[in-house]
Amino acid sequence: MALAPSSDQLTIDASEGRRSRRGGGKPAGRAFARSPIGYVFVSPYALLAIVFGIVPSLYAVLLAFTNADGGFAGFDNFTKVIDDFRFWPAVFHVTIYLVIWLLGLVVFVVGLALMVHAIGVRWVSTTLRFVYYLPGALAGASSVLLWLFVLDPTASPVSGLLGAMGFDSFVQVIQPGNLPAIFAIIAFWTGAGGWIIIMYGALNNISTEVIEAARIDGANAVQIALRIQLPMLRKWVAYMGVMSLAAGTQLFVEPQLLSQASNAVVPNDYSLNQLAYQYAFQQNDFNGAAAISLILLVVALLLSWVFVTRGGLFEKE
Repeated sequence: MALAPSSDQLTIDASEGRRSRRGGGKPAGRAFARSPIGYVFVSPYALLAIVFGIVPSLYAVLLAFTNADGGFAGFDNFTKVIDDFRFWPAVFHVTIYLVIWLLGLVVFVVGLALMVHAIGVRWVSTTLRFVYYLPGALAGASSVLLWLFVLDPTASPVSGLLGAMGFDSFVQVIQPGNLPAIFAIIAFWTGAGGWIIIMYGALNNISTEVIEAARIDGANAVQIALRIQLPMLRKWVAYMGVMSLAAGTQLFVEPQLLSQASNAVVPNDYSLNQLAYQYAFQQNDFNGAAAISLILLVVALLLSWVFVTRGGLFEKE
């Protein structure tokens, strides 16, 4: 006696029939990726990447290994800039700034994103995300100009706080020892809001079933954040680290504007990008400037590789 097919078997047969009608069971997304329209969407980015990314990089490599007459110079340009008395102080300044900024991003961005995500009231979380994002609407130079007033105790809206910290004048605030923390605060204030929104979106992608299962097992909000949400955010944190590292090594606008506003209290060769600028446009040594740029590129790539491997950015689930 034949048995009637079960509902599960009917579902399997129906899905196999749909796959066969689409053409051999191949995913529709793969067919779309091979269609010409995909290349149309990618081509503007690829063109801009070649013109403004790959070609200038190759030209910088050419300049770094040649002299002013166009002859091959080997590593002479690299030796020259490394032996410059301004090079290692600039490396130290950028390193301290990056450590403060990256640690602040990881701790505060992830913490604020978890806090906003934990708020159950929709309009409250939406308002907070909007407020966090607002500072990012200001361009880099505009943001620094705004901070010139914030850092001046005579005009700052937080003059009481600056006075309590022992600062009575703008020059005292922007002493070189304070600059890494100041630049990290400016960068965080400008860019953290966008990363909070990205982390919030990543938290929304975590299955609610996993969260509910943890709650049924007796996990509280802190345990869920530390043992479930944070591990699942690992790739996003690595992505934030790579992008922030690339931006941080290019520190230029903030010290350059502060140098002009403070009548050289902040040196005009504070960062590596400023030093490269000095080589190119003050000393007319574009080969030395290209050598500094390549050093920055290699260091940034190596540190990014650490973030990618440790964060499992390209690991498959």
